[in-house]
Amino acid sequence: MDAQGRGRAEEIDPADQWVLNPDTGDYELRLNNSGGDSGRASGVSAPRSSGRRGAVREGGGERRGAAGEDARRSREVPRQGGRRSASGPRGQEAPAAADNGAGRRKRKAPKPRRKKALLWTGGVMAFLLVTASAGGYWLYQHFNGNLSTVDIGDRGNKDVVTANAPMNILVIGTDKRTGKGNEGYGDKGSTGHADTNILFHVSKDRTNATAMSIPRDLMTNIPDCETKQADGSEKTIPGTQNVRFNTSLGQDGRDPGCTMDTVKELTGLTVDHFMMVDFNAVKELSTAVGGVDICLAHAVKDEKSHLDLPAGPSTVQGEQALAFVRTRHAYANGSDLDRIKGQQQFIGSMIRQMKSDDTLTSPTKLFKLADSATRALTVDSAIGSVPKLSSLAKELTKIDTKNITFVTLPVIDNPAEPTPITVVVDPVKAPQLLTMMQQDTSLTEVAAQKKAAKSKQDALLKGTKAAAADVRVDVYNGGELAGAAQQTVTWLQNDKGVLKSTNKANAPAKAAKTTLAYAPNQADQARALAEMMGLPASAMKPGTKDAEGLQAMVLTLGADFKGAGTPITGPAKIDIPKASADKAECAK
Repeated sequence: MDAQGRGRAEEIDPADQWVLNPDTGDYELRLNNSGGDSGRASGVSAPRSSGRRGAVREGGGERRGAAGEDARRSREVPRQGGRRSASGPRGQEAPAAADNGAGRRKRKAPKPRRKKALLWTGGVMAFLLVTASAGGYWLYQHFNGNLSTVDIGDRGNKDVVTANAPMNILVIGTDKRTGKGNEGYGDKGSTGHADTNILFHVSKDRTNATAMSIPRDLMTNIPDCETKQADGSEKTIPGTQNVRFNTSLGQDGRDPGCTMDTVKELTGLTVDHFMMVDFNAVKELSTAVGGVDICLAHAVKDEKSHLDLPAGPSTVQGEQALAFVRTRHAYANGSDLDRIKGQQQFIGSMIRQMKSDDTLTSPTKLFKLADSATRALTVDSAIGSVPKLSSLAKELTKIDTKNITFVTLPVIDNPAEPTPITVVVDPVKAPQLLTMMQQDTSLTEVAAQKKAAKSKQDALLKGTKAAAADVRVDVYNGGELAGAAQQTVTWLQNDKGVLKSTNKANAPAKAAKTTLAYAPNQADQARALAEMMGLPASAMKPGTKDAEGLQAMVLTLGADFKGAGTPITGPAKIDIPKASADKAECAK
């Protein structure tokens, strides 16, 4: 009988059979229900990565050897990921307690330094703890069977975990009313539209992430998209212009791949994978972690979402959790943009709760969390299995919560509506944010990145610099600041002595970032101008062919240009509301 069978036979939750060993931080599988026999360990060792696993029988059990082998196994502390034993190198067994001399004090096993890292990994996808053992076969199959998948064709990067590149995951919350008790929510008969949308951009070095919400009422263009039909055939869904973003899913038969295409056209970022949840997921996940801590600046009683909470901190789960993420009438403006802030607070708090010791050291919570998460998720087929989802989860655990930043795509009221009820992309701030994401620039100050940026800047300015009178540059305005080219030329000539600077008016196209294009034999001029203007290393665009005659360098001012004399050097900054996943703020 496997672990699951034992649990069912004695009415024990399978997760409760995994007990934390306080000396090592490992989980031990208890195979009996005798809590009183504490003097003799009854756990079964999880197999180590060295491959010394017993023969596996049908049902997931492990065939036992001689009695002495059983005794040795019963004393052995279960391993995770092939970690070393407390007293010897990998592959050696810890000595039995009986080996100690009479009267000798039993030496306490040192706490492993990797405990926290292993627990955090397990916290993101709890089944990593249980499927590591032969007895976890049923659970592996169970979690695998929970997942729902959609074939999105060749979209995204199928090997994003090992690609040594940034990755973009689109999280979609639909208004589909599946699940018990959800009949009164959302639009009646809805097939499920893209009601809540978060583009989760993870940096190449996995030190930070930007979670950008996309408003459902954003007016945008939805491109033609290819969808896979149930019979395996493909169907092209025609695109539509100037419609709400939420119709990129569900409308006219569009699937999550269509939403991915819409996000790519809107942001310029290729979406690698998607994860989709519905109303029921919020209720189940919040309950699985024992509740999510939220905070309200004032008491709320919203008849539409059924949210009824006092001012200050509260812990919500189930129906109240769903009410919190749905409410918008509870906020000052009663808009979807205010609701997004509440959703970001909720998700940040849930991340903290999932990573807390209260969750990580509770086998019951871990089992329920993994079970709820896999049942709640619909994902693309490229990550639609336990091993693939586990690999992705491990990548995400590398990010410190303080370096996860929540933002909303900058928008403004729709100028085409006398009384605006929809929004459009902010033509100034949105390009700035999207360019930062495209260039994999963190919205949080990561020490390693700051040091790397300084090194690049130092390297950029190292070398000879031309005299100001010898710098020749044509200035174009590709930003939003009217008259910026002339303002810059005036400043260069009057304040910096760059008399050979020329105003070339507007650039052929808008530019999010300021750039300086120059030839190899103009490098000394480029260094001089970069130092004067405070240009970052990323702005420098060296050519491969030397300039001839009086050919000038080309300076194109972008949306990041704030005014003549204002340096552009340093970490990119943008004046938009931001929230960090490691901080709790009260929703207003």
